[in-house]
Amino acid sequence: MAFDKQKLDVTNDVTGRFQNGRLSLYHDNEMIGQMTSMNEYELKPGYSFENEKFYKTADVVSGDDAKYVDCDYENGWC
Repeated sequence: MAFDKQKLDVTNDVTGRFQNGRLSLYHDNEMIGQMTSMNEYELKPGYSFENEKFYKTADVVSGDDAKYVDCDYENGWC
């Protein structure tokens, strides 16, 4: 089991709220940045905007998890 950095498309989960005359951007109720002008954004590290989509860079588990080898799903044990 290992962790790899992967860009996840979070576009559908990003919302905007007007605050102090600026559009603040949120992902899962956490402020991730602000819109500075048309299609220009200041985003927290780990977030990016590319090709009209918002992405979050996250650690994703890759490979097999050895503790789940030889599971018997029919009998309900692992």
